[in-house]
Amino acid sequence: MKRILEIKDLEKIYNQAGTPTAALAGISFDVLDGEFLGIMGPSGSGKSTLLNCIATTIRPTAGQIFLNGENISNFSRGDLADFRGNQIGYLFQAFELLDNLTARENIMLPLSIHGRSVKEQKEQVEAIAEYFDVQDVLEQFPSQLSGGQKQRVAAARSLIMNPSIILADEPTGALDSRSAKNLMEKLNGINQQMQRTILMVTHDANAASYCSRILFIQDGVIFHELRRKADERKDAFYQRILQVVSQLGGGSANVL
Repeated sequence: MKRILEIKDLEKIYNQAGTPTAALAGISFDVLDGEFLGIMGPSGSGKSTLLNCIATTIRPTAGQIFLNGENISNFSRGDLADFRGNQIGYLFQAFELLDNLTARENIMLPLSIHGRSVKEQKEQVEAIAEYFDVQDVLEQFPSQLSGGQKQRVAAARSLIMNPSIILADEPTGALDSRSAKNLMEKLNGINQQMQRTILMVTHDANAASYCSRILFIQDGVIFHELRRKADERKDAFYQRILQVVSQLGGGSANVL
């Protein structure tokens, strides 16, 4: 299967009050086309830094990031902005919707920025809004939407450009359990039915149980890897995830 994302010896060092701190300490892994990969780990483990480096919003100190075979860590600022807009979809924990735009306008914003035709914008927005069950709130503003509706609108926006990979940063973190389940089932459908590649950072073991593989990160390196078996039920995978989460800090190099 094609490797859509390759992370090679990635490092990110911050200088805090003159003291260097490694958020990423030479991490390496691949993401396959159509994979649903989860990233888990304790606070401060480097998860969000890793995601932001892949999203090109943070420049790594060292190492390389290849997306569809292109070394995006060497792109100029202008090339990065264009590449990010067309190849990477980003789903934020806090939704990041523009308050002065309707749900429809928020979803179509990436299409407008990249010069897609009005007809194309309308067709794509209607189709993706129907999938995420937000077609009835397209003319409402974010302040009029529930948390679950906001996140489904944000998810629709992250997919509207048909990106090569969707990066999800704690997508259920601001949702109640019902809304979180609804969102994860929609993302799972996007992955399973449309073969979209998703890389998700999460603290939520239930959300992680939708993934096909999970990397556990600690101190900027991979601490553990967990793969969902072909015939494994989601609840059984959830229990295995909880076992590894309980081991974090103890050290392990096995694949369970």
